[in-house]
Order: sequence, then C-alpha cells, then structure tokens
Amino acid sequence: MPFDVRRFDIYRKVPKDLTQPTYTGAFISILCCVFILFLFLSELTGFIATEIVNELYVDDPDKDSGGKIEVSLNISLPNLHCDLVGLDIQDEMGRHEVGHIDNSMKVPLNQGDGCRFEGEFTINKVPGNFHVSTHSATAQPQSPDMTHTIHKLAFGEKLQVQKVQGAFNALGGANRLSSNPLASHDYILKIVPTVYEDLSGKQRFSYQYTVANKEYVAYSHTGRIIPAIWFRYDLSPITVKYTERRQPFYRFVTTICAIVGGTFTVAGIIDSCIFTASEAWKKIQIGKMS
Repeated sequence: MPFDVRRFDIYRKVPKDLTQPTYTGAFISILCCVFILFLFLSELTGFIATEIVNELYVDDPDKDSGGKIEVSLNISLPNLHCDLVGLDIQDEMGRHEVGHIDNSMKVPLNQGDGCRFEGEFTINKVPGNFHVSTHSATAQPQSPDMTHTIHKLAFGEKLQVQKVQGAFNALGGANRLSSNPLASHDYILKIVPTVYEDLSGKQRFSYQYTVANKEYVAYSHTGRIIPAIWFRYDLSPITVKYTERRQPFYRFVTTICAIVGGTFTVAGIIDSCIFTASEAWKKIQIGKMS
C-alpha cells in the first residue's frame, strides 16, 4: 500500500454538502472581516510609524568635538548703539576674550539708536560665562541701557524632530524691555548634553538647558554703573539620548496572526452559541406544537 502523505494533514476539510450557511453566520463573518481590516490598518500604521525612546547615562557623548560647544546667540538691545555692543567670553580654563567678533554681526535698530547682535562662537566644556556689555567699547557711555530681547540662545546642532520636545532654546523670546535700563542681568544656565540617533544610526549632538535669572545694579570700583547681560553656564554630567526606533517586522507579523486567529476563534464561538441556542429553541417550539 503506497504511503499517503495526506494523513499528516491537520487541517481536515469538511465537504460543503455537510455544512449549513446561516444569516447569523454571514452577519458575524462580515463583522469579523471589517474588524480584522480595522485592526490590520491600525497595526500597519503603528509599524510604519517610528517611536522615540529616551535614556539617561553619564558620559561625554561628543568626544570628537575637541572639548568645544557651538553657541548661537541672537539678541536685540533697542536702546544701545552698535558701536558700544560687544561680546566677552571667560571660563575656568583661563580663557578671557573681550570683544569677540568672529562669526558675528551687528544690525542697527531704531535709526541706529539700537542694535541686534547675532553671533556664533564656541565655548569650552568647563564652567564659565559669556556676556554682552560695553566693556570692549573705546569710550564708556554715561548711561548704557541694557534692556533687551533674546531671540535665540542655542547650543550644539539644531534638532528639528517633531517628537522631541526639549528646552533647546529655553531663553528664546525672553523680554526685558521693561526692566531698569541700568540693571545687569544674570542668566544661570545648566546645560544638558543631548544625543539624537535616527533609524540609520546617525547621531546628532545638541544641548538642552535650564535657566534661572536675576536682575541687579552693579557698580564698578570707580563707583560707576556698568551693566551687562551675563550668561553663566555649567555642564551637567548626565546625557539625554533619544533613539528613533521602528517596530520589528516579526512582531508585526505575530500581531497580525494573533488578530486574525483570535477574531475568527471568538467569532466561531459566538456563532456556535447562537446556532446551538437557535436549534434548541426550534426543538422547544416543535415540542410545544406537538
């Protein structure tokens, strides 16, 4: 007798003449197909979309930066002439630069009575400060007006990722136009290294920061008031990392199989219960008639 491989078929077929279609079964089948289609589209959308996972660790993520952080500053002083505006940089490594001018631009405002300062520069990864003042001017004004608006203060690369909401420009929009014109302003910044890694594994390095500020009137050793806008910074040892991920394909297939199999199984149980109850009711009705 030849070997029949069909004996290993665990999906035995029932002849159609032994099955009975019902309106209830058809209705449940249509609902099942619609329900499966809805869940399938939902899972497909989730599979195509990406998610952002964040983690914290202690490390210097951008070791190739040479210990430098790029800074982008855009600030308007509507009542201080551009000839008087300067940027000074200091830190604990001994850097002391007065009147930094590289990669900077001054745009006159209010018919030349004010100034907008835009600059890009680097700072060392050590505590320090940079400040906008009149210290580099050849002649100090009698009453310098340090009221200002900060349009942008950002560190590192610019991250344009919709799902990542962070304090990358925490001082953007800060308005001190109603402050005392002769007052100095201290912005104390805590800079947090931030890494973003996309699906291809490419990393971008940026920095978030928190800020606290105070306003005061400062006098020099000669008794004159010399106001300034100070940005004092320190770096956090904690790095925030955002990783872009997509659901694995095997998990997507597993979920789809679970949806299809589970839906048909539950639907089959419901249809069987309805059919059994219907047949029992028919028998009861026949018994009453007899």
